[in-house]
Amino acid sequence: MKKLLFQFDTDNHPAVFDTVVAYDGGADHVIGHANLTPDNVRPLVEGAIFTRPPKEKKNTAIFVGGSDMAAGQALFNAVQSYFFSGFQVSVMLDSNGSNTTAAAAVAKLAVSGTLSGKKAVVLAGTGPVGQRAAVMLAEEGAEVTIVSRHIESAGIACLSMKERFNVDLTPAEAVDSDARGALIQDANIVLATGAAGIELLKPEHWQNNNHLEMLADANATPPVGIGGTDMMDKGIDRNGKVVWGAIGFGALKLALHRACIARLFEDNKQVLDAELIYKLAKQMA
Repeated sequence: MKKLLFQFDTDNHPAVFDTVVAYDGGADHVIGHANLTPDNVRPLVEGAIFTRPPKEKKNTAIFVGGSDMAAGQALFNAVQSYFFSGFQVSVMLDSNGSNTTAAAAVAKLAVSGTLSGKKAVVLAGTGPVGQRAAVMLAEEGAEVTIVSRHIESAGIACLSMKERFNVDLTPAEAVDSDARGALIQDANIVLATGAAGIELLKPEHWQNNNHLEMLADANATPPVGIGGTDMMDKGIDRNGKVVWGAIGFGALKLALHRACIARLFEDNKQVLDAELIYKLAKQMA
């Protein structure tokens, strides 16, 4: 029986990236649906759960994606609300690569040094990857600050993650690279999760900082987010700091994403959100 993955996207078009990785992860067919919301997804969920007999339901799965993490979480919750005993399929949430990218970055930091008790700063941390990475760092025992150009946005992100994961994060505002450089003076860990092609820190902001132990940058489009690093950095030493670039930990991100897709088809009861995806990332790292 064919392994069918239904790609439920909150954007105007299902993400091509997610479609490609779905096939690489073992799906036989990927069927994309766009502009989905909790209000219009029910018929699609019912089509997925009512068609195959119980022993074959493991061959149907749902992937929730899109660029908006909040919208994706709401859709992910709505999908599960239509499941009931004997009628459910496995489901995964990875809006904008949030869970898999964040999990890969933090897992690589975790194998590079100690996270517990350290001060971690997530730059441009209000996006999907930044928010989830901040949660994972906090759950490893780090004291985490989410930085944004606007304190209101940082505060909203911290509150949202508190409500979802019950972790305490600190919001901070930094309007330019100098302000961000000042914010990381006492930090031990810096993770940059800004938009593609935006430099968040210049080399002089971190290279001579004796407190810093590890840096990771999720930006793979030049210029990179942390000046003086390279997207190919793979846990290398730069100025006495361990540095991970987007491509450096990207191999784990892709392997993790594919592994999650494969896991969806192991049975019909998998629910892959940040917690289980990060657990798997740590095993693979």
